Amino acid sequence: MTLRVALIGYGTGGAVFHAPLISSVPELRLAAVVTGNPERQAAVRKRHPDAKVLDSPDRLWGSTGEYDLVVVTAPNRQHVPLARTALTSGLPVVVDKPVAATAADARSLAALSAVRGLPVIPFHNRRWDGDFRTVARLAATGALGAIQRFESRFERWRPTIKPGWKESADPRDAGGILFDLGSHLVDQAIALFGRPSRVYAEIEVRRPGAVAADDVFLALAHPNGVRSHLWMSATAAQLGPRFRVLGDRAAYTVHGMDGQEDALRAGRTPREEDWGRMPPETHGLLGTVDDARPEPTEPGAYQDFYAGVARTLRGEAPPPVTLADAIAGLDVIEAALRSAREGTIVAPHAPGH
Repeated sequence: MTLRVALIGYGTGGAVFHAPLISSVPELRLAAVVTGNPERQAAVRKRHPDAKVLDSPDRLWGSTGEYDLVVVTAPNRQHVPLARTALTSGLPVVVDKPVAATAADARSLAALSAVRGLPVIPFHNRRWDGDFRTVARLAATGALGAIQRFESRFERWRPTIKPGWKESADPRDAGGILFDLGSHLVDQAIALFGRPSRVYAEIEVRRPGAVAADDVFLALAHPNGVRSHLWMSATAAQLGPRFRVLGDRAAYTVHGMDGQEDALRAGRTPREEDWGRMPPETHGLLGTVDDARPEPTEPGAYQDFYAGVARTLRGEAPPPVTLADAIAGLDVIEAALRSAREGTIVAPHAPGH
């Protein structure tokens, strides 16, 4: 049976990412989209004519028997309230990142998820970036030897502020680049090397008129000895490598961004045969100073997240991303905020405390 999905929100997250990715998985059907914006309602009807258009989440909760999954991609401050209502209405939920504005709120969501016996699955799609999948493969196969340092960057040149809730300094909005891009970078580091034991952070507001962080550096110490250095910036006039991973046998360096977001923005979908493939000239280098060769980039596969969600709902597999990992990421972000504020190295909140 095809699983029926109700999508809450049709801004960039809903229109560019969730709706086309849901529609690309045969086991899922985009059954409804919730948006009160008339222009977005028209856009839904044009691109997804078989989906119902609802002007309010309240319309959704009145007919929960028509759906098998709710996807929340509303502004950050609405993530937890909408996810809680979905759970209490008897529906599992996918929640865009960050799941919550605080780790405590995410833990409360986890408690409700356990009581209701329904999964909350964080949308950390960047685990399916082609370059990250390549790093994960090289790490798993030992091609780099013992990894010593993991460098990861999401850098942009956006000197002019674009008004909106992502530029808000209100903690309830979880605005700023640490919660936005940093959620991805921290999640990738945790996926590879586990929860860090120590966090150091430099968090700055650089652009004139800005009030939310737009230039951040994090240093994470993992218990296995790996050090993760993470950069996220809206003020980088020249961009560093996307990844540089240093091992005791070899290193891997790659520049540029995974192409799936640009492809989705251009109206392409994962149903296309060459989806997620990067051209040879973008491939990274694997090896040493004296002996490095191009390393083919794994195909990007955002659709695999939703294929994993379908397997979870059918009881065939655990969630493709766990809520525990998202909570660990929020613990790191909160430790980073404290580190930058106090100028100290901070141990993140420990599980079970």
